Amino acid sequence: MTRDAFETSRRLRENIEQVLFGKPDVVEMLVVAMLAGEHILLEDVPGVGKTLAAKALAQSIDAKFSRLQFTPDLLPSDITGSMIYRSDRREFEFSPGPIFANVVLADEINRAPPRTQSALLEAMSEGSVSVDGVTHPLPKPFVVVATQNPYEFEGTYALPESQLDRFLLRTSLGYPDRERERQVLLTHRSGEPVDRLDSVATTESVLAAQAAVREVAFEPSLVDYLLDIVDATRGHKGFEFGVSTRGGLSFYRGCQARAISQSRNFVTPDDIKALAVATLSHRVVHDSVFQGPTRQLVEKQIAEILDTVPVPT
Repeated sequence: MTRDAFETSRRLRENIEQVLFGKPDVVEMLVVAMLAGEHILLEDVPGVGKTLAAKALAQSIDAKFSRLQFTPDLLPSDITGSMIYRSDRREFEFSPGPIFANVVLADEINRAPPRTQSALLEAMSEGSVSVDGVTHPLPKPFVVVATQNPYEFEGTYALPESQLDRFLLRTSLGYPDRERERQVLLTHRSGEPVDRLDSVATTESVLAAQAAVREVAFEPSLVDYLLDIVDATRGHKGFEFGVSTRGGLSFYRGCQARAISQSRNFVTPDDIKALAVATLSHRVVHDSVFQGPTRQLVEKQIAEILDTVPVPT
């Protein structure tokens, strides 16, 4: 099973890299989120490939994909679905919404009001939605790839800490270097390359890989190392609140998933270091009251914690 998981991870990574040029770190984050069975937030300026990244992940798997364009007038039922009256049968029937997919792109997630965001929150945390008191399970695997522009605030609603905590990873793409950007221009001559991607994995192989992730060995000394990092966020003078226990568990699972993505069945300190900033920076609450800190500042403080916590030998 572990060998099959390695192969699934390799195929996903190589397939996504065909259209997401020069972003191996972002590709790895997408694959890690899928292997861990958790969600990822892509936060960057418009036009750098956030939507492309989500579509590439979805196209790489023979699974159902849906896109939710978040707008101020989006209602919870537009996400979850609703009860529809069938006159021929004289009864109400549940009509599933677009959240019933394996890979869901939540585009510009911070443009929807809190009530709508909470509908997505239940789906992300519970793997199900409730409509009229009835719970409907979502298909598996289920991963939300959300995007937002952190530099545009008009008409947006900041994501609450409880929802940010549901994302395993938060990362950004950034601008490509000149050669990669030239490659983008040339490959778009005959249409969108992502639309021509073939699927290289099935839902069954992804679920098997997710099961293999939970079997990855985590040396006790490395568990303590991870907990030392989490604990350091709670005592950091710059943070009002540190990482929660749920955040620590997501960090743990993410490290196991990265090990599989690196074709290993055991976690190393490099896995912990590689994921620390992307996993923890959105899970702390800064002590700045009147003006929120920049993301760069928080990430720098998490990196400083990594430098101070001794690595086990």
